[in-house]
Amino acid sequence: MRRDVLQVLQASPELRQYVRQHPVWYRRLARDPGQLQAMEKEANYFYGRTLPQRVEKMQNQLGLAMMMIEMLRMGQATVAQAQAGQ
Repeated sequence: MRRDVLQVLQASPELRQYVRQHPVWYRRLARDPGQLQAMEKEANYFYGRTLPQRVEKMQNQLGLAMMMIEMLRMGQATVAQAQAGQ
């Protein structure tokens, strides 16, 4: 493997870990170092760093927060009804 590719992998622990988990990239990068950007894109997708994945994650977190707020409101309404009934 070329030194510039090795330097990129040594500089980024996550890329190095990705290559270890997907050994096919060792061969691809050794034969064609120009595929480094393709490997980085695939690693970003693998780690969930693409824009659509980030948006989806944010939507899921927002949905969870809204559900928690609604449960809190329902709990407060139940407590208010119980105190009014006494």
